[in-house]
Amino acid sequence: MNYNELGLMMGLEIHQQLNTKTKLFCPCECELTDKKPDYRVLRYLRPTQSELGKIDRAAFEESRRKLTFLYDAYPEHTCLVEADDEPPHPLNQEALEIGLIIASLLNMQVVDEFHTMRKQVIDGSNTGGFQRTGLVASNGYLDTPYGRVVIENLCLEEDAARRMGQRKGKVEFRLDRLGIPLLEITTDPSIHRPEQVREVAYQLGQVLRSTKVKRGLGTIRQDLNISIRDGARVEIKGVQDLDAMPLMVENEVKRQLKLLEIREKLLERKAEVEKEIYDLEEIFKETESKIIQKALKKNGKVLAIKLVGFRGLIGKELQPNRRFGTELAGYAKKMGVAGIFHTDELPAYGILQEEVEGINKLMELGEYDAFILVADDEEKARNALEEVQRRAEMSMKGVPEETRKALDDANTEYLRPLPTASRMYVETDIPAQVISKERLDHVKANLPELPEEKKSRIIEEYGLSEDLATALVKRDQVSKFEEITHDTNVSPTTAATPLAYTEPDLRRDGCDVSVLTTQTYIDTLKLVDGNQITAAAIPKILRGVCETGNSPLTVSEELDLLMFSEDDVKGIVKGIVSSNVEMIKERGQAVMGPLMGKAMKELKGKADGKLVNKLVKEEIENYLK
Repeated sequence: MNYNELGLMMGLEIHQQLNTKTKLFCPCECELTDKKPDYRVLRYLRPTQSELGKIDRAAFEESRRKLTFLYDAYPEHTCLVEADDEPPHPLNQEALEIGLIIASLLNMQVVDEFHTMRKQVIDGSNTGGFQRTGLVASNGYLDTPYGRVVIENLCLEEDAARRMGQRKGKVEFRLDRLGIPLLEITTDPSIHRPEQVREVAYQLGQVLRSTKVKRGLGTIRQDLNISIRDGARVEIKGVQDLDAMPLMVENEVKRQLKLLEIREKLLERKAEVEKEIYDLEEIFKETESKIIQKALKKNGKVLAIKLVGFRGLIGKELQPNRRFGTELAGYAKKMGVAGIFHTDELPAYGILQEEVEGINKLMELGEYDAFILVADDEEKARNALEEVQRRAEMSMKGVPEETRKALDDANTEYLRPLPTASRMYVETDIPAQVISKERLDHVKANLPELPEEKKSRIIEEYGLSEDLATALVKRDQVSKFEEITHDTNVSPTTAATPLAYTEPDLRRDGCDVSVLTTQTYIDTLKLVDGNQITAAAIPKILRGVCETGNSPLTVSEELDLLMFSEDDVKGIVKGIVSSNVEMIKERGQAVMGPLMGKAMKELKGKADGKLVNKLVKEEIENYLK
């Protein structure tokens, strides 16, 4: 696929939680909880006008769903600020400081004053119907092997509430995450190759990890903006797997190209979307379709619309296992229905050929005409079909501007229309924050070491392998490693290995690795340094510390891992040699290997191999003399 000819343009948005002591506009701690809520807050949200008197199209569509929002709240994790019952507190200065550091690392121009704005969000993720956000810096850059990418903006904002589920028109959120400081970094659309977008995401992640940011699932989120010539800008939310990014780009390009093909075919057929909504209850009175039976038993309706010239195109594949009909269904589902039936897939799902023929006759469908059918509560069914009509009309213009959700298979599905500038307005409860030249100069004079620089330094300074150094940097263990190395006399490789490999293995096995403090490692490695244990025993000792909470020395004693003294080893080796005199007579020095094996087996790893080798060799030579 020639992406240059297609005019591929891409931009990235990175959202990263900051690891601050408190939230952005209140004193609550930035920790999540799985406990039962102490109380709940109920809200209904509606769109409001911007400063120019306009309503954002994405907010308007959300309001049509008429949802009720329930928020789980906790006295120790949330306060009245999250419940939108108290004005915000002063801006978190620690979060702003981190923002200034990241801006400086990305060569950005920092603003003179930080102004907080309100960004309208009525999908329920914020109790007030808006998210507080502010511009920290703009006009930076990042160099990649594929060329320079412009970093447009860096904003400091509140993270959203956690969505926990939905049932019967009620959506439940948890307020523990709401208000955690979040950095939003956006690039301009200067990314033109699928491989480059992955590289940019990786590099931005490395810059962020050089500061105080949260780690783990959900703490960083990537959104991808894609467009092609004659297509439209589409925002893909929640791209978690960096390795899947190039394939996701490829799939989106294919989707837009297929939609353009569908447009040309529809224009050729002089397609039309009729506004009438048909009632098909009479046709389905005796239906065998369980879905339709269920709707009718609940006093629902079976409604349909006519799409002139759409037959054969609704089933056209846009992405792997996703068709144009999937796009239409995505719009319908936003109104609360389970899905749609359409001409290109029927008869099926219990709907018989004679029922399809009855629909064709009632709606007077021509050779290339199609119908879309929905069975549900009448209001929901009508709203769903109106959304399908709206999407079908867009298809005759080409590719609609949308926000889409990233799926695990590198495909996407419809979320909502692309937001507009009408969603922003001024926050009147928070004064502007002046960013002085002195403060910015102090930040720039104390910038952290970037991950790649850190890796190169520890390879050169400590003689570590690239794999070991990469693992330490990736797991943010370099500071701990350097402190351990400073306080013990073991080799750097011996000090680094348990941090880079053993601790992650223990975490995967469900061990509580939080008990493995820097002092725990120092105490363990001092046992190695003092010839009390072998380096091979370190993983067993650390696991024992996790399971019992005891000191490394106590665990070594309990697991019988303490090494024999040199005198004890000598005694054991003498005994082995004296028990194998016949073998020594027969084989001479060639007996070294077998006797060494016997010695190590009896010593059970509790002696240094070099020492054992030396003593076995001496005893054999003494006997032969």
